Order: sequence, then C-alpha cells, then structure tokens
Amino acid sequence: MRKGELTRTAILDEALQVASRTGFSGLSVGKLADQTGLSKSGLFAHFKSMDQLQLQLLQRARDRFVDSVVRPALTVRRGEKRVRAIFDSWLEWSDVELDGGCIFVAAAVELDDRPGDLRDALVQAERDWLELLATVAGTAVAEGDFAEDLDTAQFAFEVHALMLGHHHASRLMRDPRALTMSRRSFESIISAARATR
Repeated sequence: MRKGELTRTAILDEALQVASRTGFSGLSVGKLADQTGLSKSGLFAHFKSMDQLQLQLLQRARDRFVDSVVRPALTVRRGEKRVRAIFDSWLEWSDVELDGGCIFVAAAVELDDRPGDLRDALVQAERDWLELLATVAGTAVAEGDFAEDLDTAQFAFEVHALMLGHHHASRLMRDPRALTMSRRSFESIISAARATR
C-alpha cells in the first residue's frame, strides 16, 4: 500500500471511531485534522469534499465489517455452524470493534429520513447484508440443519432485528443482561428454524 493510501486509511479509521460516537453529522474537518495531525487542506487533499469523506468512510466501515464478521464466518462449515459464527462475530463487532458501537446502526438512525448518496449507499449495504444472512440460512437448509420450508428472508429479518435490539439494550440502556438476552433470543430463532429429524 502506498503512503497516500495508508494516510487515507488512517484518516478513515479515525473518522470511523468519531462517527460511531457522534454520527456522520458529528464529523468536522477541523476535529478530524486535529486528531490525525493533518492540516485541513491536507485532509481535503485526500477526499475533496465532506460528502466524499462520508461515502468513503461508509465503504471503509463495510470493508472492516467484511474482514471482521463475514470472512471469518465463511471459513466455518456450511450450515448452522456458519450461521452461529456470523452471529458471534457480529456480536463482537457491535460491542468491541468501535468505541461507539455499530456504525451501521448509528447511521441508520441518523440517515433514515435524509435522502442523498450517503443514505443510498447505507441502504445498499443493509440490503446486501440481509441478502447474505438469508443466503447463509439457505445453506443451512441445503445442509439439512434448517427446515426445508424455512422463509430465509424472514429468518434474516429476525436475526437483524435481534441485533438492533441488542445494540439498543447494550449501548443505550447499558443493560448488563443484554448479551445473555440476545443469545437466548438467538437460540429461539435457531430452534424455530431447525429441521425436525
């Protein structure tokens, strides 16, 4: 990786931490320049505009999510074990990866009624994620772990809704039972999805 790319990645990683705590609208060029040790003009040399910075920040978040959650899970055997690996890695991402919790949850709340390229990119990321969850559930059906008539889109919706609830309970409510309750709810979803043998 060239020096310019390394610098851009470092800026994006710092911006990701900030955005996870304050949202995309909480990013300011001055604050980011101070935290990265760059001048404002040096910062803008990498991104040209705040809109471009935000779009590249969302892409960096996607890349990190794939590296932390998706790729490790895809090395696990297909079927229920892979579904569990995705859920476990996702919990870790939500609770450990960023100071302010899951950037996608924060962005969804901030951008849900704000049209534009950033919202469109987030919507596409969420659609891709739900499709991946449904696909992984589908492989569990193909492997005989889940019922043949499982509605994989509904399964993906329920697991996704559970993670939104987990984020709310753990980040906003600071409920010490959040992890235990989330895991219990996940087991209920898995149990309902299983093939009867």
